Amino acid sequence: MGSSLLAGPALLGAGPAQAASDVVEASSQPPVALVAVLLVLAAGAALLLGGGDSTENVDDKKVVESYFNNEGFERWQKIYGETDDVNPVQKDIRVGHAQTVDKILNWLDAATISGKSVCDAGCGTGNLSIPLASRGAAVTGSDISSSMVGEAEVRAKQKLASEQVPKFFTSDLEKLDGKFDTVCCVDVLIHYPPDNMKGMVQHLAGMSKERLVLSFAPKTWYYTALKRIGEFFPGKSKTTRAYLHEEELVEAALEQAGFQVTRRDMTSTNFYFSRLFEAKPKVTA
Repeated sequence: MGSSLLAGPALLGAGPAQAASDVVEASSQPPVALVAVLLVLAAGAALLLGGGDSTENVDDKKVVESYFNNEGFERWQKIYGETDDVNPVQKDIRVGHAQTVDKILNWLDAATISGKSVCDAGCGTGNLSIPLASRGAAVTGSDISSSMVGEAEVRAKQKLASEQVPKFFTSDLEKLDGKFDTVCCVDVLIHYPPDNMKGMVQHLAGMSKERLVLSFAPKTWYYTALKRIGEFFPGKSKTTRAYLHEEELVEAALEQAGFQVTRRDMTSTNFYFSRLFEAKPKVTA
């Protein structure tokens, strides 16, 4: 489902910094212009990164499930869609997420993935499941949101031959089981607190025979600062918590699961950031 972002997921890197610089250079009132740019970026962070991550006792799973079955579904199915009824921030997130999907598809081309079994864990509306199925993969797609799963199935039936349609079902990540040649989990870890990240990464690795493709929102001082600013913005965007993860800790979790990172990439737009790993089982002598 992701907002990584990133939710599934969301980057505010060189794009925003350059935007702020351009505005300041062009304005006769640089401080005011810079504040305006920062407020826009913070609003984008609030949309993508959602609520805070304080120690308040909250059942993240229930919050995420409820959100993506209700107002979150209406918002994100548009972002993940192709219609024009999105605002500039939502369109930017759409572009960023699409770039991440395209990078994965470059790694998993038809020659690589045809005939292979693939688990798309947190499939959202099928943006990755559907093109992988069109390349000949036997795809199983799951999401915690039944609304997302239903939308993914509708889109798959519109775009694929009946025998290519993935097997979609509703499930959270912890309840997934089975063995697959490739497991993909894109922009979903943003909903899992750091204390749970290690176990979740190792669970996904345990399901993968050949490859695990994983994306997450990386924890840096800049993204952390923007997230904190975004938390001051009220409104519907603050409906789920969002967690950033240290790259070193994610890689260490993969190492402990017997996997090594073989490829990595980063997607960065104005309002979307996502670190992308491909990991494979270590070769033992």
